[in-house]
Amino acid sequence: MKADRKLLDEVLNGLMARYIKRVPDVQKLINAMIKEQVIEDAYDIENDHIAFRTIAVPFLGIQSLEKIFLHLGYIKKDHYHFAQKKLDAYWYAPPEPQYPRIFISELRVQDLSLQAQKIITDYTNSVKADPVDKLNLNDAVAVDYFLHSALWRRPALPDYLDLSAESEYAAWVIYNRYYLNHFTVSVHNLKEGYNTIPEFNDFLERNDFVLNDAGGKYKESPDGLLLQSSTVAGMLDAEFADGKFKSIAGSYVEFAERKVLPQFVELSINEIKRLHRREGFEANNADKIFESTYAAQTGKINL
Repeated sequence: MKADRKLLDEVLNGLMARYIKRVPDVQKLINAMIKEQVIEDAYDIENDHIAFRTIAVPFLGIQSLEKIFLHLGYIKKDHYHFAQKKLDAYWYAPPEPQYPRIFISELRVQDLSLQAQKIITDYTNSVKADPVDKLNLNDAVAVDYFLHSALWRRPALPDYLDLSAESEYAAWVIYNRYYLNHFTVSVHNLKEGYNTIPEFNDFLERNDFVLNDAGGKYKESPDGLLLQSSTVAGMLDAEFADGKFKSIAGSYVEFAERKVLPQFVELSINEIKRLHRREGFEANNADKIFESTYAAQTGKINL
């Protein structure tokens, strides 16, 4: 059991180490939280969940990537469908409450135009077997390397642009692959004045973070118990296979407030654990959070 937890720690630490290097907003956020004495150091931040994007083609997609996390003790939970964005997703509960949830989405390639399908399969057809089946899932270094490795060749800029015109999600994945799409700060466990999404959004904007305002600056579940917001994805100077460069969306940071379930509202603050709060996800919230990497949002960064 201890070896499993050590393995999970090493995989998650590897993911976060590369993510922090790749997403400047993460260190900027940590510095701002320390400056305002919201936290003492980065270890005080509870990670609500991390998310990956995939493509539903043979040997890849959710059915492949999830094998890593099921091996690490995660439990597959609810399914979500996003008809307009042509996506499916599942979330995965961690083996112990101190670990983040996992959210994995995939593009329904068969729902795209024939032209978009051809572009995608021209790249992914090089994958002839499920690459996770070849991994030693007990080797954290190997798993970490896989999650940051190319599974297909780097796209040419015209292909990226053609995909982006139909599905910005497709374009993001064809270039960024399995890079961690976002991690999520649990704001409900922060100190008063910062422990609700509206308050935390005020803090973010006060510190010059640009928020995704698709569907509003925060997204709320119908039961009012799950509130989420996110920064707009930072831009990367991406080099394409044809030697051309373009600034494209990278990853972003999300924030979640999970309120106490009605049956537990009488508990004192010291008694409240993760199991007492709203669990799972909300499709309408997630639908708008996806747009943190879309041009309508990223275009606001330089305004």
